[in-house]
Amino acid sequence: MTAPAANSDGIIAGNLPVLTRKDFISDQEVRWCPGCGDYSILAQMQKMLPELRIPRENIVFISGIGCSSRFPYYVESYGFHSIHGRALTLASGLKTARPELSVFVITGDGDGLSIGGNHLLHAMRRNVDLNVVLFNNRIYGLTKGQFSPTSEFGKVTKSSPYGTTERPLNPIRVALAAGATFVARSIDRDTKHLEEMLYRAAQHKGISFVEVYQNCNIFNDGAFAAFTDKEVRQDRMIYLENGKPLRFGKQNEHGIRLNGFQLEVALNAESDEGLIVHDTNASTVSLANILVGMDYPEFPVPIGVFRDIEAPVYDQLVTEQVEQAQAKGKGSLEAILHAGETWVVD
Repeated sequence: MTAPAANSDGIIAGNLPVLTRKDFISDQEVRWCPGCGDYSILAQMQKMLPELRIPRENIVFISGIGCSSRFPYYVESYGFHSIHGRALTLASGLKTARPELSVFVITGDGDGLSIGGNHLLHAMRRNVDLNVVLFNNRIYGLTKGQFSPTSEFGKVTKSSPYGTTERPLNPIRVALAAGATFVARSIDRDTKHLEEMLYRAAQHKGISFVEVYQNCNIFNDGAFAAFTDKEVRQDRMIYLENGKPLRFGKQNEHGIRLNGFQLEVALNAESDEGLIVHDTNASTVSLANILVGMDYPEFPVPIGVFRDIEAPVYDQLVTEQVEQAQAKGKGSLEAILHAGETWVVD
């Protein structure tokens, strides 16, 4: 993410001023609980945005309802704090009407996968050019600790005092199944990796989906600590890199291979022979679907880009249709209303 050189007046090619993180920090007081993982996501987003070299007036943040949905207040750009689960509908409409804008959707595991699940699926299958960042803390934080669509089976919460009886959704699997063209995962505690994932998502043409494991230190503290803590991360997480074999461990001494259709850990694999080589550009989602099934503690948890492909983009296609219709010239509304399959009832 090397920035282009600027002249003495702080102007880069294209007459755009050089922006810094400070330019994307609003004057609003950040109101999250002390220690919340949301602070890290906000900081990495503000650090990443200047690297895009996009004017602030062309950047929009749209959110639904939840702790994560305060986000638009804290970024110095345009934004909407919309209603519960409906951020994708507003974002899709805005991007279709104003395709030159860079639109980010900020949502949570409750807002995006429960009441907003329907809209998330359709935005993904349409491949609308949006950047969706889903904060996953496996709990409803704003409403004080009820279980969410991603809460683990048997989770005891205020709304499930005897433990949940529901199997959790895997956001990455949902995104892959819906046909998202860019799918990635990161964690709030690995700031360098998180910034890279946000940047790569923003550069993607079409819908991008980034799940961020985010710690809610009030209502679900340590939900991911077993594998995200810095002391254990190398042994319990695996970083996906395109074209490279799947390896993990402090010295990258372990690997992942396929035994038939089953994944298995290859301890102390001396060579790369037989190890899975990651491919983010695969035309099918077979490999990505296999990798998304890697769960701790049986396997290291994969983070990084699962899929990154090109496909027709919804808002571009709509714009082309409008231009084609306009090219035909003005028509008659009455003629249109009476055209096609019409009939008279006697």
